[in-house]
Amino acid sequence: MTELPSELCIKLNRETSKIDWEALQRFYAQGTVLVVAAELDLVATAVALAEDKTQYIADLLEKGLLQKADETQAKAWLAEKCEVWAVVVAPWVLVQRERTLAK
Repeated sequence: MTELPSELCIKLNRETSKIDWEALQRFYAQGTVLVVAAELDLVATAVALAEDKTQYIADLLEKGLLQKADETQAKAWLAEKCEVWAVVVAPWVLVQRERTLAK
């Protein structure tokens, strides 16, 4: 049997949207942008953060699957004028580049 998504999961899914990286510069400057690796589910990661799943989040950080946006990445994304998927779990803004499909 499949587990139904929690209300928090549904709420965060509805609040997830694409946004230009440029629009997130203020949050990047404040150090509140977390980059979620492409292989992770953005909403599931946001739910884990919101539910304070400390060990899971620590494991993601240790593996580099979740990390603060760094200067090199921020400059590259700004130059590319890229869009990211984003969701807010205050005080954090979680972002993820769109997955590219193999051709």
